[in-house]
Amino acid sequence: MKALTILGATGTIGANTLDVVTRNQGRFRVFALTANSNDARLAEQCARYSPRFAVMAQTIAAERLAKRLKQAGGDTTEVLSGREGLEAVAAHPQVDYVMAGIVGAAGLLPTLAAARAGKRVLLANKEALVMSGDLFMQAVRDHGAELLPIDSEHNAVFQCMPGGYRDGLEGAGVSRILLTGSGGPFRTTPVSALDAVTPDQACAHPNWVMGRKISVDSATMMNKGLEVIEACWLFSTDADRVEVVIHPQSIIHSMVEYADGSVIAQLGNPDMRTPIAHALCWPQRMGSGVERLDLTRLGRLDFEPVDFHRFPCLRLGYEAARAGGGASTVLNAANEVAVEAFLTERIRFTDIPGIIEHTLERLIYQAPATVEAVLALDAAARTAAADRASR
Repeated sequence: MKALTILGATGTIGANTLDVVTRNQGRFRVFALTANSNDARLAEQCARYSPRFAVMAQTIAAERLAKRLKQAGGDTTEVLSGREGLEAVAAHPQVDYVMAGIVGAAGLLPTLAAARAGKRVLLANKEALVMSGDLFMQAVRDHGAELLPIDSEHNAVFQCMPGGYRDGLEGAGVSRILLTGSGGPFRTTPVSALDAVTPDQACAHPNWVMGRKISVDSATMMNKGLEVIEACWLFSTDADRVEVVIHPQSIIHSMVEYADGSVIAQLGNPDMRTPIAHALCWPQRMGSGVERLDLTRLGRLDFEPVDFHRFPCLRLGYEAARAGGGASTVLNAANEVAVEAFLTERIRFTDIPGIIEHTLERLIYQAPATVEAVLALDAAARTAAADRASR
């Protein structure tokens, strides 16, 4: 059995990973589970899966978890906390696979620790590549890690790619990567009405069940901006070879266009258990519990070009990808600050791109040469974005 650490076990990715593991008894052993602050949910997961370690990012939450486990008689699980605990279970010598499911910049350091320990990294945390793409990919190469994408779009591209693509897309006969996006809940909402959008409306995705931050990113299409950057690193290409296409049904998860005119697509119901099962079992296949796709019942698949006026965050993602250096680090940090300000109702939905653009214009961002430099640039961008959001 493969020993598995799940970073972000109480979130959507973590819960879906545990569901896939449960459906495939005898293949995986849950070695460690981590969470930020939801000790009640993590205690329930520990009771069911008996991991060797449980880690809470917040120290006070770790204390609560330890008390819960002791009261329940769970003396087989050791509780750790903080950055050190997260990195320890990501890099532990007994771990084979690490599911990187922590949302946002908080997932960078433990995911990087897993890469440096040569693990199979199942990457659901796109921010690790967005913030530190060159450093992260170098760690993967230097330490012999396996990097498999979990985002449905990048997992789809991975499945459609030919062998040898890592040596260059042109040499592999690939002309373009086509990332699909549903357009979120406001695809047809009049632009003039977006000022009045509420957090609950922004989080009501028509196809996917996701956390609130990711749901807002989908509503602004910043998620696609981040995915363009991530695709450039994962598939050794530039932003001009990555095109975003609106596909409201979320059935085609992405496509690869070849030099001969062929376009290969990966299709499936919108359920994260498909890419999770694919990456856990790769290069073989196993059951995921996902309902089979019935194309006759679906009836049609629609496609639309992106309206950058409606989705300025996607334009900013492309601009950051082309600028290079630390632009994507600044973009990600400013977006996290702006989304949090929107979710706490301190700014309007339409203020999000303005805060990000202001932050990108304000900072000088050379390519960070170290993780410490990445974190320093991230902190500076957060300060600038928070200052703008408070005005």
